[in-house]
Amino acid sequence: MRSAPTILHLDMDAFFASVEQASKPSLRGKAVVVGGLGPRGVVATASYEARIFGVHSAMPMAQARRLAPNAAYLVPRFALYRSVSEQVMALLAALSPLVEPLSLDEAFVDLEAGGTAWDERSARLAGQKLRADIRAVTGLTGSVGLAASKMLAKIASEQAKPDGLVLIEPGTERALLEPLTVRTLPGVGPATGDHLRRAGIHTVGELAEAGEDELVRLLGKAHGHALFAMALARDERPVVAERETKSVSVEDTYDVDIHDRVRVGTEVRRLADRCVRRLRAAGLSGRTIVLKVRRYDFSTLTRSETLRGPTDDPAVVREAAGRLLDSVDTTGGVRLLGVGVSGLADYTQEDLFAQAAGRDAGDTPYEEDETAHTPEQEAPAERRWPAGHDVRHSVYGHGWVQGSGLGRVTVRFETPLSEPGRVRTFRVGDPALEPAEPLPLVPRVPGEKEDVGAGGGADAESS
Repeated sequence: MRSAPTILHLDMDAFFASVEQASKPSLRGKAVVVGGLGPRGVVATASYEARIFGVHSAMPMAQARRLAPNAAYLVPRFALYRSVSEQVMALLAALSPLVEPLSLDEAFVDLEAGGTAWDERSARLAGQKLRADIRAVTGLTGSVGLAASKMLAKIASEQAKPDGLVLIEPGTERALLEPLTVRTLPGVGPATGDHLRRAGIHTVGELAEAGEDELVRLLGKAHGHALFAMALARDERPVVAERETKSVSVEDTYDVDIHDRVRVGTEVRRLADRCVRRLRAAGLSGRTIVLKVRRYDFSTLTRSETLRGPTDDPAVVREAAGRLLDSVDTTGGVRLLGVGVSGLADYTQEDLFAQAAGRDAGDTPYEEDETAHTPEQEAPAERRWPAGHDVRHSVYGHGWVQGSGLGRVTVRFETPLSEPGRVRTFRVGDPALEPAEPLPLVPRVPGEKEDVGAGGGADAESS
C-alpha cells in the first residue's frame, strides 16, 4: 500500500436528484425522488431532503410514496445525467490518465500517476480544487475521499457526504477501521454480514481479531483471505483506467403481468434488438445469448445458448432468444424479461458476403418492422408527458412536466437560471406544447440570464 493518500474517490451527492434540483428552481431544498413511477417502479435516487423520511435507492416506489407523500416524483432523464457525468469525468481526466469510472457519478483517480499529488498536502489541494471545479462547471456537489488505497478512499468519501472532503492520513487506517461495521468493507453484503454476525463478528476490529484461519473456515479460502487483508487495511488493487466489459444486456419490468405468449415473444424480440444496438455501439460481438424471465411468483429463470462464433447480427440474437423462450413456461404470467449477450469479442465470424450485402431484411430491427403501416391504418398515438421531463410552449417558454392524466398535462415554467416559475395546465394534445431538450445547469457565459418567457410568478391556472 502507498505511503501517501494519492488515491481519490469521487462520489457525486444524490446525483440524479441533485441534477433535477439544479434544473428546477422550485424543487431546490425540497424532497425529490427519481425512478420508475409505475406500480412496480423502484427508487433510483432520493435527495437528502427525501432521505429524512426514510426513502432510499432500490426501495419500491409505492413504499417511497407512503413515506414521503409530498415529495416530487420524477421520471429519470438519463441523457441529461450522462451529459453532466461527461463534464465531471473530463475534470477527473485532467487530474490523471488513470481514472476508473464505477458509474455515472462515481470514480477512482490515481493522483500520483498524473503528477497531481505526491503527499498529503498536495492531495488535499487537488481534492479541494476538484470539488470547486465540479461546482463551477455543473452547479452540483460531490464528496471526495483521499487515502492510500481504493478501499479506504471509498470509505473516506462516504464519511465526507454530503459535499465534503475526508483525507485518511497514512498510519491511522487501522484505528479508523476498527469500530466500523463489517458491512463497510467491499464484498460484505447482507448474506455475508448476517453470517459473520451469527459468528459474533460485528465490527472490522472483531474481524481482524478473529484471525485469518477462522475467517477462511467461516467464509471459504478466497473470501476469508481477502476480508482479513482488508480488515488490516491492506488493499493493493490499482486504479484501472479501462475495465473489461463482460456482458451487454437489457431488461424491462412490466406494470402488469404479461400472460399472452405472443406478446411475450414480441417483447423478447424487441429486447434482442435493443441489446444488439448496445452491442454495436460498443464495437463488440458475443457468442452466448442469455434470456432472463421473472415470472408472476417472482421466480427468476435464466437460459443461455452459445453460438459457434461471436455475432452482432440482430436476426441471429432474436432467433436464439426465441429458442430459449420456447423452453420456458410463461403460463402464469411474466413480470420481467431480459436479453443479454456475453462471451464478448471485438470481431465477428459471420459470413463476409452476407455482411457485404448490406445486412438485408433479416437484419432489420424488429421495431422498424412494426411501424411499416400507412398513416390511414392507425390513429396518431396520444403524446406522453413523463413527470420531470422538459417541454416548451410557444407562448410561455421552457418548462417541465409536473404531472399528467385525464387528458391534461400540468407544466411549471422555469429554467435552471430563473426564479421558481408559474404553473399552467393544458390539454395533452395542445399543439403549442412540445417536448424540449434540457437546458444547461449553469450559465454558458458567467452572469448570463435566460429569458423564461411569460412563465414567472407563482399562481396556477388552466388554459
